[in-house]
Amino acid sequence: MLADGPVLLRPYRRSDADAWSEVRIANRAWLAPWESAPPGPWHELNSTAAYRYVYQDMRRSARRGESMPFAVCLREPGQPERLVGHINLGNIVRRAFCSAYVGYWVDSRVAGQGIIPTALALTVDHAFGPAGLHRVEVNIRPENKPSRRVVEKLGFREEAYHARYMHIDGAWRDHIGYSLTSEDVGTEGGLLRRWHRLRQHTA
Repeated sequence: MLADGPVLLRPYRRSDADAWSEVRIANRAWLAPWESAPPGPWHELNSTAAYRYVYQDMRRSARRGESMPFAVCLREPGQPERLVGHINLGNIVRRAFCSAYVGYWVDSRVAGQGIIPTALALTVDHAFGPAGLHRVEVNIRPENKPSRRVVEKLGFREEAYHARYMHIDGAWRDHIGYSLTSEDVGTEGGLLRRWHRLRQHTA
């Protein structure tokens, strides 16, 4: 588990089915335009029954060393822990490349509270530390300004414009490529420390 303040990243559990489905279905308008998904009604693709297959797929990918998926949870005083998002280190390649891609989403009802920047900082520090990776990339549609703000405020470097990069919401969509390497944050004590300093300066 990875944690900072009220933000907790932990492995998914079988028992997360109801919470995952509720958040996903409640956030259809918020999430659907940005996600690649198989054809089918949103409520079926994000049902508790569908979660069983999502969970199994995540576990298989993690066992093969191809990904590190985390449930993003919020721990508030006097409240039970609740699942509010997802973050994943995926497409992990070792040897000379030592790189991965990050994808994430958050419940719109808690957006703007610094949850995903904190989750991304925790994930990147885990990638560059225990996971032994050297480079982390994030690819985001140009129109997705909230997601772009997350990586830009954390100091990810904009590196590329990928034309017709991924099929999303019925068409091939352009993406902007951002990245960080371990050297970018090593002298600062990690990305989480950078994020804490940034929040102090803007408080």
